[in-house]
Amino acid sequence: MGLSEHDAEERLAQLRRQREALDREIADLVLYLELGRRLKAGAPRPATPDPLPMADHPPSVPEPWSEPWPEPRSEPEAVPTFTSPPPRPRRPSAPEPVAFAEDPTGARRYGRALVEAACAILAAAGQPLHAREIHDGLIARGFAIPGRDPVAALNTRLWKRSGEGGPLRRHGDAVYGLADE
Repeated sequence: MGLSEHDAEERLAQLRRQREALDREIADLVLYLELGRRLKAGAPRPATPDPLPMADHPPSVPEPWSEPWPEPRSEPEAVPTFTSPPPRPRRPSAPEPVAFAEDPTGARRYGRALVEAACAILAAAGQPLHAREIHDGLIARGFAIPGRDPVAALNTRLWKRSGEGGPLRRHGDAVYGLADE
């Protein structure tokens, strides 16, 4: 059983849309987890005493077999459940990403808007930034960069626009500034 060319193209377009939706959802979940880790890292930690120098005497560690086994709990432990993060509100100034295969003109327009927003972020910072910092600023402005590694995809876009006559200048490995700085 073979597909007609039209059926194959329709199915391919449908699968690409599903892949893009999955890529966006994955990026949202990664961002959500990273934000949670950053918030945990920023939480105040209880003060711990300074450890004694190892040269004076070794720390006393209880032998694992000297401790009695804890009694089994009569009630089962609560299993943490993962709830999906709330949907991020998209800022109206950011256009929706467009797949190049579906609309090359729209994809180019989105790419230009992405680079313009990156230039605005660099202008606001007043100094060169790493692609990760630019990526975070773009996400905050509502832009989405699909792919397995959005920072690498953004780095490639910025690198291509950092050539002669482009709006950006490459200062180092994944570090970009405005060309007129």
